Amino acid sequence: SDTAMRAFSLKIRQSPKIHRREVELEDCPITTAEDVSEDTGTYLQHISDRELPDELAQESNPSDHPRASTLFLNKSQTDVREKRKSNYMNHTMSPGILTKKYSSCSTIFLDDSTVSQPNLKSTIKCVTLAIYYHIKNRDSNRSVEIFDEKKHPLSRDKVPDDYAVVDPEHKLIYRFIRTLFSSAQLTAECAIVTLVYLERLLTYAEMDICPCNWKRIVLGAILLASKVWDDQAVWNVDYCQILKEMTVEDMNEMERHFLELLQFNINVPGSVYAKYYFDLRSLADDNNLSFPLEPLSNKRAQKLEAISRLCEDKYKDLCKPAVRRSLSVDNMAGIKNSQAVLS
Repeated sequence: SDTAMRAFSLKIRQSPKIHRREVELEDCPITTAEDVSEDTGTYLQHISDRELPDELAQESNPSDHPRASTLFLNKSQTDVREKRKSNYMNHTMSPGILTKKYSSCSTIFLDDSTVSQPNLKSTIKCVTLAIYYHIKNRDSNRSVEIFDEKKHPLSRDKVPDDYAVVDPEHKLIYRFIRTLFSSAQLTAECAIVTLVYLERLLTYAEMDICPCNWKRIVLGAILLASKVWDDQAVWNVDYCQILKEMTVEDMNEMERHFLELLQFNINVPGSVYAKYYFDLRSLADDNNLSFPLEPLSNKRAQKLEAISRLCEDKYKDLCKPAVRRSLSVDNMAGIKNSQAVLS
């Protein structure tokens, strides 16, 4: 009856167990659901949740989030707009000879660089150009002592007095990176991961890459990227064979500081890697740094067709278990309808 139900509910509200539970919760208030777990007591935060500082939103960090725009592409926009304006004025007065190759109905030009197998030489040029724009269009000269070339020189040669003022040329940066990659036999994928770590360092440590620290920052990023990406990583002592006047102790200390400033976040998701690859291609296109193009031959066309067919077969195999009651128009191509019998 209604009277019995009201008495039962009143008894539950006045239960001593529930009252004692309310007192316990008042003595130990729970601020958020992440602080306390009912099973284990204190909630231990996962390392991936502690990698970023509280004031740094992940969505605004391009080295962590795939939707955030890369820093180097934003740094290059000012120069790109000026170049486009200059080219427009020059072409308006005297149009020059087109040096870029374009596909036509009879000829298709393709490069050999893909997101899974980038072209090494072109990728190094693009990464070098990205670092060049970082230095040229930097906001300030914030740095960390471990990366200062004056206090930690890479060679015994005297560091120029204007080392912290004069910006390095693009060719100088390219020669430095190319020497490390060719001597250590590093891959193009390692160059892209190097750029990811470099921008992550600038964001996490709130510093700038300047004329006084760019060599050691680039070296630290290459050192870390080669160990994370390659299965057979180059040891620190091997880099000392390339930079013969640098000690192993200095190399180890720089690597340790680099990791600490990254808060030991060396994870590079595939989506972030792909974003950096395509942004590097956009940077190359904006600066007329074209990838080597070759006409599409019959042999390569057959190879691309075979790869496409293989991927298409794999995609169909993955879609088969998902097809239950209904089929889309794309999946109805191989279905044969039975003949209708008319009487």
